Amino acid sequence: MKLTEPEWIIMNALWDGHPAKARDVAERLPDHVGWAYTTVKTMLDRLVEKKAVKKSKQGNTGFYEPLLSRRQARSTAFRIMLDQAFDGAFGPMMHFLVKDEKLSSKDRKELINILSGRGKAKGE
Repeated sequence: MKLTEPEWIIMNALWDGHPAKARDVAERLPDHVGWAYTTVKTMLDRLVEKKAVKKSKQGNTGFYEPLLSRRQARSTAFRIMLDQAFDGAFGPMMHFLVKDEKLSSKDRKELINILSGRGKAKGE
């Protein structure tokens, strides 16, 4: 499932703790976002429609839980980026990552360890 940038922001807040009320999600958003509570609620309800989030009720209060895992979302986003930027080929993407000036020596070593099976990716 493809998430929009605003949906990523909402999902990250929801992945950080669930089940959660819309107000809880709104409070977890980064300061620079500045969305109104009603905007957060609308976006959560759209994510329910997309079946990325489940909503349950306890009395009059709605609680939201992710149905889409962070790993699933990352996998989809990565596949889309790989297809769009590298024609679906891992080789050119890996070459780009290794040769990119922003990749530190430490990050290069970590990437080599992951690829050789000696390390584990961050966030796994």
